Amino acid sequence: ADWLSIDMPHKAYEGDRVVIQCSGEKNKNIRRLMYYKDGSLISTYDSASSYTISHARASDSGSYYCKADRKYFLFVDVTEETRSVWLTVQELFPAPRLTARPSQPTEGSSVTLSCDTSLPSERSRTQLHYSFFRDGHTLKSGWSSAELWGLTLWTEDSGYYWCEAMTASHSVSRRSPRSHIHVQRIRVSGVLMETQPPGGQAIEGETLVLICSVAEGTGDTTFSWHREDMESLGRKTQRSQRAELGIPVVRESHAGGYYCTADNSYGPVQSGVVNVTVRIPVSHPVLRFRAPSTLALPGEVVELSCEEQRASPILYRFYHENVTLGTTSAPSGGGASFFLSLTVKHSGNYSCDADNGQGPQHSEAVALKVTETPPKVRLMNGPHPCEGRVEVEQEGRWGTVCDDGWDIKDVAVVCRELGCGAPRHTPAAMLYPPAAEEAQPVLIQVALCNGTEAALAECEQVEPFDCGHVEDAGAVCEVSPSTW
Repeated sequence: ADWLSIDMPHKAYEGDRVVIQCSGEKNKNIRRLMYYKDGSLISTYDSASSYTISHARASDSGSYYCKADRKYFLFVDVTEETRSVWLTVQELFPAPRLTARPSQPTEGSSVTLSCDTSLPSERSRTQLHYSFFRDGHTLKSGWSSAELWGLTLWTEDSGYYWCEAMTASHSVSRRSPRSHIHVQRIRVSGVLMETQPPGGQAIEGETLVLICSVAEGTGDTTFSWHREDMESLGRKTQRSQRAELGIPVVRESHAGGYYCTADNSYGPVQSGVVNVTVRIPVSHPVLRFRAPSTLALPGEVVELSCEEQRASPILYRFYHENVTLGTTSAPSGGGASFFLSLTVKHSGNYSCDADNGQGPQHSEAVALKVTETPPKVRLMNGPHPCEGRVEVEQEGRWGTVCDDGWDIKDVAVVCRELGCGAPRHTPAAMLYPPAAEEAQPVLIQVALCNGTEAALAECEQVEPFDCGHVEDAGAVCEVSPSTW
């Protein structure tokens, strides 16, 4: 029997720990122990000891044997040699193959990368870690799964990809061949122009938002907004299928046709045209009365005029003491009128409102007094009923007033009697031609009013004795809304 023997496996896998044990009948007699591979010395020990391959490689495959120098008798040594044993180191797993699903991804889509390899059945429990790379950059390192999912790719991510599989001990690793992945861009289509508020119905003074969107299209998209009669209003480049451009304060001049374009490097695609109309909110309207005389009398027809100049179309409502009298529309804007046949009961406050769908705006209230007694004074030939030559009525005939002593107190009484506003001037009647006819009498020489009387007839008067029409008196009063 051989004095020296060798004990080792005939087969191992990459990364395995392989122990080669050479021993003698009496290990204590071994003076030197030598291990050989393929005829070459690989290690020497001064006593019996094993040789260990910590992480086997394919290059470790070969023929192994041992030699030993041992004590034979006193000072005599002999050399012993074992038989040869062949070790085969097998591949633990083949180089992985990288695949992408889908294989031809489009921009913005989710891609899954798979690093596929296989282990022998007897090493199926070996844990592998995976790393993924693109053009020299690490996407994921030490990943416990052979799949890298949820990867969103864009055109600029096109390039060469590969993966690496490695044992948890890092003793064995394999890298896949490089695979080229081309990320395709989807051209924009279905470009749509919308507005907020919807339908292009803008309101003056408020914000109008122009919204440009695409049904399809990936990558960076340049959105441009245009008005038909102008150059570009603005542009934005962003990675989305929708962009907005705001006009912070809309003016009437912003009305017109608008469209947008979208371009993701294949050329601009245009939307349809959206016609923007600017609705002007109504302002507070003004209510005025138009009557045959300065004082409202029963039986007369008075015209209530409500006017707001800018907005259209407008619906006007007329009120007496907050009770609706009627409504009138003005399709093209401007004012509207309501006619009222007066009775004494029509005295009171009147108002109107204007509404073009943006909410009604109300006028100031205006008072109207309907009197049963017609005035016995009038102002002739002036620009309005509250200015002109002063005439009074006595016993059914009308005559003039001499300007002797005529002052602002007298004018104040005339203004009050006519329902006009405050007194302003005491002009000569000659300013309001033509002059009174010669046949028309002068009825008052001097009016001695203290300014508080309700009518000129209540003032003390001096009968005429020496006055011609060249000395006729005039009066100017403020115009109140109820008299014009």
